[in-house]
Amino acid sequence: MAAAAVPLRTLRRLCRVLLFLSQFYILSGGESTDIPPYVMKCPSNGLCSRLPADCVECKTNFSCVYGKPVTFDCTVKPSVTCVDQDFKSQKNFIINMTCRFCWQLPETDYECSNSTSCMTVSCPRQRYTANCTVRDHIHCLGNRTFPKMLYCNWTGGYKWSTALALSGGKASASSSALVAWGYGH
Repeated sequence: MAAAAVPLRTLRRLCRVLLFLSQFYILSGGESTDIPPYVMKCPSNGLCSRLPADCVECKTNFSCVYGKPVTFDCTVKPSVTCVDQDFKSQKNFIINMTCRFCWQLPETDYECSNSTSCMTVSCPRQRYTANCTVRDHIHCLGNRTFPKMLYCNWTGGYKWSTALALSGGKASASSSALVAWGYGH
């Protein structure tokens, strides 16, 4: 009986060591149990054709004609679930869009960074390189993040007419001073 207890104790110790090693392996990142970051942007059981671009992979046809309608065959990424118009689960579907690169989209379809180094007043108007990113639900060809040269907004966000009205007519007084100094009319 004592002889049988020794192998049993050894087996228990071995099992504890294996359990410890397997837990250590998982906790050290050896096996990923994390949800992929793109899944947070993907609505569960939403329409496949309306999923954000980060949730799908599409076969791109770069030979499409610019400005013309085009269809792309797409597949949802792992851990993403979506449905068709009849609420049936899908993995493969078609996206209809206009053939154009992301940098060719209208300004309403992307957001750009603002410059903090623009001069308040300069002539000619200064430009800066902004980093622009396409909105999640918009589909386009090429890089979804791109540089774009934008004019500095040195009116503080107001139209010139609004800025003039807010100045209380000081512009006309300044104009009179310029005329008096020989710079006007």
